[in-house]
This record gives sequence, structure tokens and C-alpha cells, in this order.
Amino acid sequence: MAKWAERDEVTTQATAQPTRRALLGGVLRLSGGAAAVAALDLADPLLQLAHAAEAAAKPGTTATQLDRNFIFVYFAGGWDLLISLDPRDPAQFTKDKLASTQIDPGYELLDDPPGGPKLVWAQPKQGPKIAFGPYVGDLTKHIDKVAIVRGMSMDTLTHEVGRRRFLTGKPPSGLLARGSSGATWLASWLGKGAPIPQVAVGVEAYNKDQPNYASALKVNSVPDLVRALEVGKDGFEPKIEALIDSTLTSFAACPSAVQSAVWQKAESSRQKARQMVTGGYGQLFAFQAANPQMAALRAHYGIAATGGAALASPEAQGALAVQAICAGLSRVVSVEVRILDAHFDTWASEHGPDMLRGFNLIARIIEDLEKRPHPDGGTWLDRTTIVGFSEFSRTTMVNQRGGRDHALTNACLLAGAGIRGGQVIGSSADVALAPTPTHLLTGKTDVANGEIIKPEHIYRALFHDLGVKEDVADLRVDPLRALLLKG
Repeated sequence: MAKWAERDEVTTQATAQPTRRALLGGVLRLSGGAAAVAALDLADPLLQLAHAAEAAAKPGTTATQLDRNFIFVYFAGGWDLLISLDPRDPAQFTKDKLASTQIDPGYELLDDPPGGPKLVWAQPKQGPKIAFGPYVGDLTKHIDKVAIVRGMSMDTLTHEVGRRRFLTGKPPSGLLARGSSGATWLASWLGKGAPIPQVAVGVEAYNKDQPNYASALKVNSVPDLVRALEVGKDGFEPKIEALIDSTLTSFAACPSAVQSAVWQKAESSRQKARQMVTGGYGQLFAFQAANPQMAALRAHYGIAATGGAALASPEAQGALAVQAICAGLSRVVSVEVRILDAHFDTWASEHGPDMLRGFNLIARIIEDLEKRPHPDGGTWLDRTTIVGFSEFSRTTMVNQRGGRDHALTNACLLAGAGIRGGQVIGSSADVALAPTPTHLLTGKTDVANGEIIKPEHIYRALFHDLGVKEDVADLRVDPLRALLLKG
């Protein structure tokens, strides 16, 4: 009797004003617990439901180039630019010059590659050769599609602050993110047509002021996503499910509910959850299935055919991102590559190989997208922009423990749709790799007319390429248009 009384109480409350229990209970019963929790982001569901109305368009917020997708690859831990994206020639930056350069490449300390690490050169079809450190792997094979931004500044030495600064394009308030993620803004402008507009695998995502549908579905691994896409096992019989669905739909259409932003957002989330769990999308991520398609995908990314750890790997996350985008499940996907926080002598043996794994993953993503034809012509790479970033870099000097500490200077890479590849934008100084001003249109170092590049310049460029010309995200910088094919 107590259970029935509780149910009557919830129903009575629902006809008047939706409560947390009524809203979430209906969604969870109907759509499967994992999917509904993910869709509503239950860390603070009522805050999510209180976001600005989806239809509230503002001047300058309408993107004009909507046929675009984004993959963000986050190198978590702070990468070493000297052995990757922004190297120095050890023949010129020698130990007897440390007092003046404050740069120690430290290549002789590295355990790998055999025979001693060397600079790697990539030759674009047009323009000068580009030097990289020894741990960029297959990224150089795609140099004509890749743009490197050097000489950035993060204004912080703290992991949390640097990470959230790059994710949002705004300096945090203390350790707290101050705005929506750039990925969330992009998902908002690209629209709610995809079942899950934004997916974040192991990467933080924030929605402070964008429509609820743009919030990220946050998961930690491929199996987490698959569980979110499956119908819950504890559901009611089909007849009861249909009755609940009909009742909730009727409630959402009543005059008081139509006037309630909270109710309408709850109904929107419920419908989105139904779409997620009834679309059969989980089969896209059965990477260890015994069929030719998945065998080919495993071979391309280097995913093991057995073992749960393989499905939590960066390689599996990369395959997830491409599958989700090419199937139309998502428009914006963020994945994570963990690298060593290299304060100690393990820097010499582990940090470089960790980064190498991430750069090779980006190469695999580029190749996978490029070989998949798009229904409207061209390939999926023609419609997908890839961004690789970290929260900051490592110091230019090796510390007394044989490692490198945190440094303000940073770099990033972009590839694919809308990006003018085969170029380096900006530069770091030959003293301590300090950030230097860059001209936003030419991409050249320009002390007189340039600006110190920061993450917000990158986001403004991505927004600009979508047709969003105004600074609607309040990033307070101009776009780094040198990045763009159509600057």
C-alpha cells in the first residue's frame, strides 16, 4: 500500500508542478537508467533543466556552415613541446649556452628511439619544411592537413586551471570554470538534430548558458557509452511502458506544463533519451565483435580483440569518435590521451612514448575519416575538424630529479575541415621558449602588431569559420584567422 500511495502522491504532484522525483522517475522508468542519467547530467539536473530556452536565438549566433563536426583530443598531463610540437636543435642549443638560452633539449637523456632521438622534418607540398621533436610519430605523414600553433600562453601552471582555460577559452574563477566549453558552444550552434549532439569521453565539459541539448553525454570508456545507449533491464512490461509514455506526453502538453520551462526541458530530455536507447547505436561500438568490419577497425586503430582495458584505451576512444560522427550520432566528440606528468626521471622513458601514442591516434583518426565517403560527396575529413591540445607544456630545463616541471607556454594542433594545413602559426622565443606576439591574419610573429595567442583565439577562429562573427561567447579576442582556409 505504501508503494501505491507514494505513486499516487507523485502523480498528484506531477499534475500540478513537476518535482525532482516525478521528473526523473518518469524519465528513468521509461528510457533506461544509464541513458537518462547521461542525458540529464544528474550531477545537478535542475541546474541543467534551467538553461536558457533552446529557441531563444540572439543576433550573431546563427551558424551559416552547419555541415561540420569536431573531434577534440586532450593530452591530459601537460605535454613536452621540445620533444614534440616545438623542438630545438640540440646541436645549436647546447649545454654551454644554457645561461643565455635557458633551453635544454635533453634529447641525450631519452631512452628511445634507438640510436638517439633526432629532429623529425615534415615537408608540406607548399612552404618550408617543419621541424618536430622525435615523438610526433605518424602525424608528419599528414602535414598538409595539419596546422601547428606555437608560442601560446596559458597564464597558469596549475593542471585544473590550464585544462579549464583551454576547454572554455576563459580563465577560471579560482579552479571553477567560468563559461561553457567551446565544444558546448559548437554543439549548440550545430543544432539538436543528432541524437547526442556532444559526447565527452573522460574529458570535462561545461554548459553554463547554452541549450540543454548541447550538454555533453559524459562517459569514461566505450562500455560506458554502450550502457548509456541500451534500454534499462529493469523496465516495465511494454503495455505499462506505453501507458507511462502516453501519460507523460499528455502531462507535457497540458497548459500549465507548456508554460513551464522546467517541464518542457524534462520532456525534451525524456524524448532524447528514448531516441538514444531505441536507435540501436550501441552496435556501432562493439569493437571486439567477431565480424570483418570490427576486425578492420581494430587493425586500423590497434585495439585488442579481447580484454576490457582495450575498450578504455585512447585507441578505442578515437574509434568511438569517428564512429559516432560518421553514423550521425554526434557532432562534437572529445576524447582523452593520458600522458605522464613528468616531474621525475620517468620523463626520459615514458613521457615521449605517451605523447607518441596520442599523435599516432590523431593520424589514425585523420586516415579513418579520409577513407570514409560522405553521402554528399568528398570524405568525412572534409567535414570534420580535429583539435589536439594540452593544459600547458613542460619546462625547458631538466630539473634536478631528471624530469621537467610545468611551464606557461603551450602549443596546439588543428587538422581537417576548414583548416589551412601545412603551416606553423606563431613561434616561441629562443630564450626559455617564451610566448611571442603573432599576427592574427598572417600567422607570423609580429611584435608590433601581433597578440600573444591563447585558447580563446582558437575558439574564435572555429566559431568564425562556422559563420559566427560576433563575440557571442564573450571571449574578448579576435579570431586567429590565419588558421582558416577561408580566413
